[in-house]
Amino acid sequence: MSSSSAAPRRGEKSGAAAKPPMRDALVAAAFRLFLERGYEQTTVDDIVALAGVGRRSFFRYFPSKEDVVFPDHERCLADMTAFLSSGDGAEEPVRRVCDAARLVLLMYAENPDFSVQRYRLTKQVPGLRAYELSVVWRYERALADYLRRRLRDRRDGTLHADVIAAAVVAAHNNALRSWLRSGAGIDPEAAVDHALGSVRSTFGTEPAARPSGWATAQDRAEDVMVVVTRRGTPLWRVVQEIETAPARD
Repeated sequence: MSSSSAAPRRGEKSGAAAKPPMRDALVAAAFRLFLERGYEQTTVDDIVALAGVGRRSFFRYFPSKEDVVFPDHERCLADMTAFLSSGDGAEEPVRRVCDAARLVLLMYAENPDFSVQRYRLTKQVPGLRAYELSVVWRYERALADYLRRRLRDRRDGTLHADVIAAAVVAAHNNALRSWLRSGAGIDPEAAVDHALGSVRSTFGTEPAARPSGWATAQDRAEDVMVVVTRRGTPLWRVVQEIETAPARD
């Protein structure tokens, strides 16, 4: 994808002869100008002029210039909310919210080049970072609202719901940003599955299957170490001995 391409929409036809929808044309024009001139130096008038449409058309799709940087989050949030509402109540709740979080990953992975461009742009513009945080908060609230309903009969159910939702978002974003920082050079699904597996292992009531390629100490007998030390040795000294011990075949 070229630097001026916009994120594809589900169900749209591809092909050189197909004219991109107006919404995608606006996103493409915006990112071309952001890359050429800089975000702060680009105005809405500049974007609509390059796209060949009027200002009214821009604001029909995007309330502000910030929204054109994150064109698919509203759709993804709606998909997540619908997914969480579609269950029959028998699903293990922590697994359900982890599966819901994967919808965000799939949105980013639909167009890796666009996602990497956006990540790099967002890092450069403080206003966009603040906007992104507000979007992340909305995802977290959607997960927490679902968990609050599922855990309402448990002791401290609301507290646990909010903690689990925050953990899911933190784990997902840690893996997602690792993928973006790599330039989309690693397997995003394996990274996110590994991160969310930690959340399920900590908070869930069923074991989480580890994705292939992510080994742990329990998978390899050579990772087991026995340390003999004097009584009263400070804990930091024991940890230091473990970290500096030579590997053995």
